[in-house]
Amino acid sequence: MTGHKGQVVGYVRVSAADQNEARQVEALGPVDKLFSEKVSGKNAHDRVQLQEMLAYVRDGDKVRVKSLDRLARSTTDLLALIERLKGKGVALEFVDNPAINSDTPQGKFMLTVLAAIAQLERKTIRERQAEGIAIAKRDGKYEKAPKLGLDKIAEARERIDAGVPKALVARDLGVSRQTLYAALNGSGRYAAMAGI
Repeated sequence: MTGHKGQVVGYVRVSAADQNEARQVEALGPVDKLFSEKVSGKNAHDRVQLQEMLAYVRDGDKVRVKSLDRLARSTTDLLALIERLKGKGVALEFVDNPAINSDTPQGKFMLTVLAAIAQLERKTIRERQAEGIAIAKRDGKYEKAPKLGLDKIAEARERIDAGVPKALVARDLGVSRQTLYAALNGSGRYAAMAGI
């Protein structure tokens, strides 16, 4: 694909609340190709234009976005997108945040700092979850979700009624016999499901 190398590709995202993309488009200046998204974009996979832009760009291109929040919804999301673009040899430029442009030494440093912060956030969240579970277990409030859903319990009943041994049914469902008995009797954590 000759003539593609070195294109400036614009990406614009307007939220449901603000459907006017003109300000962002104007801020980007001249671009060779523009991808424009009109969604809330809580997660990158729902953003069709973003996915198309990521598939379109090639080595030597530069993606230009007005600001960080137009491209990503979280630090983790931003870093994943930057890594993906970097892997394709594509630079990233933020009109409102030039200090974070991926093709400058300052930008690379800022992104390293952001990556460290994101890693710390994830570690802190995991620690909080583990502490919360430990406290709930200590206080007797931690209940894992039942291993068998209503459909599996119904399937187990049918098989047992047809003469299949309970031990075999339990093994096929990947649960202990005690779990199967509790599910069939509506006891323990299956009490809430009894009579549904």
